[in-house]
Amino acid sequence: MALCAPIQKLSPASSLSNGNNTTPRRTRKNETMIVRMTASSDVAAYEEGQLERPKWAGETPLSRLVAALISFKPIYTVLKFGARQVLISTAEKNNIPWREMSKEILESDVYKEMESVQNPSTVYPDYYLSPFHAYDEGNLSWLAAAEAEAADLSMTRRAIPFASSVGEANRIMRGNWLETIKQHHQQYSGEIRDILDIGCSVGVSTGFLAHYFPSAKVTGLDLSPYFLAVAQYKEKRGTPRKNPISWIHANGEDTGLPSKSYDLISFSYVLHECPERAIIGLLREAFRLLRHGGTIALNDIAPKSKTLQELSPVLFTLMKSTEPFLDEYSLTDLEGRMKEVGFANIKSVLTDPRHRTVTASVPH
Repeated sequence: MALCAPIQKLSPASSLSNGNNTTPRRTRKNETMIVRMTASSDVAAYEEGQLERPKWAGETPLSRLVAALISFKPIYTVLKFGARQVLISTAEKNNIPWREMSKEILESDVYKEMESVQNPSTVYPDYYLSPFHAYDEGNLSWLAAAEAEAADLSMTRRAIPFASSVGEANRIMRGNWLETIKQHHQQYSGEIRDILDIGCSVGVSTGFLAHYFPSAKVTGLDLSPYFLAVAQYKEKRGTPRKNPISWIHANGEDTGLPSKSYDLISFSYVLHECPERAIIGLLREAFRLLRHGGTIALNDIAPKSKTLQELSPVLFTLMKSTEPFLDEYSLTDLEGRMKEVGFANIKSVLTDPRHRTVTASVPH
């Protein structure tokens, strides 16, 4: 995914009109979503709920009821279908061409990219083989990879309901995330030369990072060779970059990359798909890979989000039906685990109504 202008601090209350079209559009050349960005004065302050986590997380009566429903296979099948339809419906209502985008990938030459991105020696951890996001094969399928970008845009639109368009929603959500990263790194470190985007999926977050930090060398790493094949295919068809993005098929808990190789390591919407043991493994590996003063940035679901704490029973049941480790993630003391691994200067901020960005540094 490419951007057309630098992103700075964004706020839902800011003036969003600068004469540019903020609605995503398709380009014949790179078949990706283009978003124009404008700047404003402050990273938005979003409201936290009264609880540490939603009532539907953990060992509450509500959570146990939802878990019982999901564990009954006929009901789970219906819920899985419903969760998928919610995303598709959101996409279609907001002019996101879900089916068209998926069809274009599935009928393209994307399959030829698999051989060059796949590492045959990669071992998949047991949790990764679980069904995710209404796909029985989880992230290890062409359909999941083909629909990933449309699903990302649909999720973005649901996260920013006050935005006038998908483009504006993307501008706010991604802009606040990037600005938070920049502010943290400027405060505690210096230049960003090398960036690793772990759990990069089809390269949406990786493209934003590459555009926002154009002088840096950016690498996207993921466990799914299907996602990486799509990422590489789309990158090849896009506008050439001064520093082309590299793609690595590996386990983020054990990348095999050299220690102290990166100034910034980003995880975008990755940790809520992992059990706590995997979250700890990812944090430890990121700590090893970062240089002294390097920044880790974790962008994910915010358990303290007022919006999520007030979700209707139907919506949170649908959400939990496609996120097998959401409870475990919600119960994890992320900041505490980061401190145990060795990170310092830990900060957490809601960068949109549903998501937080947690940043921290490797001590000098």
